[in-house]
Amino acid sequence: MELIDHLVLGFSTALQFNNLLFCLIGAVIGTAIGVLPGIGPIPTVALLLPLTFGLEPATAMIMLAGIFYGAQYGGSTTAILVNVPGETSSVVTCIDGHEMAKQGRAGPALAIAAISSFFAGTVATVVIALLSIPLAALAMKFTAVEYFSLLVLGLFAAVILAHGSVAKSLAMVLLGLLLGLIGIDISSGAARMDFGVPELADGIDFVPVAMGLFGLGEIIANLERPAVRQVVSQKVRDLVPSMADMKAAFPAMVRGTLIGSVLGVLPGGGAALPPFSAYALEKKIAKDPSRFGKGAIEGVAGPEAANNAGAQTSFIPLLTLGIPSNALMALMIGALMMQGIQPGPQIMTEQPQLVWGVIASMWTGNLMLLIINLPLVGVWVSMLRIPYRLLFPAIVLFCCIGTYGIANSLFNVWLMLGCAVVGYFFIKVGVEPAPLLLGLVLGPQLEENFRRAMLLSDGDFTVFLTRPISAVILAVVAALLLALLSPTILRKRKEALVE
Repeated sequence: MELIDHLVLGFSTALQFNNLLFCLIGAVIGTAIGVLPGIGPIPTVALLLPLTFGLEPATAMIMLAGIFYGAQYGGSTTAILVNVPGETSSVVTCIDGHEMAKQGRAGPALAIAAISSFFAGTVATVVIALLSIPLAALAMKFTAVEYFSLLVLGLFAAVILAHGSVAKSLAMVLLGLLLGLIGIDISSGAARMDFGVPELADGIDFVPVAMGLFGLGEIIANLERPAVRQVVSQKVRDLVPSMADMKAAFPAMVRGTLIGSVLGVLPGGGAALPPFSAYALEKKIAKDPSRFGKGAIEGVAGPEAANNAGAQTSFIPLLTLGIPSNALMALMIGALMMQGIQPGPQIMTEQPQLVWGVIASMWTGNLMLLIINLPLVGVWVSMLRIPYRLLFPAIVLFCCIGTYGIANSLFNVWLMLGCAVVGYFFIKVGVEPAPLLLGLVLGPQLEENFRRAMLLSDGDFTVFLTRPISAVILAVVAALLLALLSPTILRKRKEALVE
């Protein structure tokens, strides 16, 4: 009964006209940026953060969530028609999806991709709803001691989700923590590391840093990349798949959904892991593996279901524990903090309308995507003709206006532009900014909960090991650290960086 009550609350929130409208806006924007190679959901969410400042918390999160899973839909369109993945998660879809398009079966490929995504999104929504209640009950037992240990786990998750050198990732986390300490110390009232700059008295604003590092930095790097796009010449038809296609694709949808639902929750899995795993499984269990790479419909259904399920279940650690499972969830934490909401286990009990509204909106958003995507295939394909060099000036102008409008501060604009240069530098040297951003967001909370824990224990550091939940969380952190420092993992991360 408790689950039903929560879902009723969620749908009553998600079905409000304002929330439906912004869910649609997020889904459409997500599809558009998924279609356009080079503009992913992470830069887009970073760039749109200023727009959410004046919205209700639930409305803002519903729109941002729509952008994320909408991008999974849009990425498959270009993967199938142009053989260019609009999203990392759509790389695998190119293999068989584009082959189907070249054989004149672009319509069935697009239809199966959309239906697989909707099916996976529906199942993932149920999974999120079922897991949220026990996690919320666990959160009631948390004190400052458990919060501190959980935040430490979140920071190590940031190291895991980053690729390449572990040392660089740890350095980014520490740099983010230092930046998060800038400003007035709450306990003593003394200024810390503000270098006499009045604008830094309240600390570094999250939004210009996120927009610069993730948004403008990535977009500047994309200007260097060639944009060769050749759409299949055949007219897209047969957008309603045949029963034979559905019969072949449905088992792959189910398997892909299960794989994506599990891998989406794990920190550091990344956008590519669920679809790659689903494709590998389909090829392994197929009676004739040689069909894969030549237009096998299972090679579209499985990965597309996996990437959409993974995108949605990655919200579980965020909504229940306040831990990001990927870089975009780190941005979502910042969006919550902009709304004055502290992410963490307490969010389930203190903001049930927000949490369950977002969960319910995932189903309505997926239904919207199923309805609007297939009829508008021609519109999405025509967007590929827009030169990237024309989009860039408009994006920069939009960013400057949005950043200035948050606090009417020119300092924030210069901070954003400076972070854009730093973000571009990070891309060139192979350093991911996600750990830095997470350190910036979680640093003040880490300090606050550490001080509270010390007050509760009269300065006894062993309290983190004597309380069972905290001890288990720190044991997980220790296991992750040992795994990260193992020669095999270090070698694989270095190989991934070279690739």
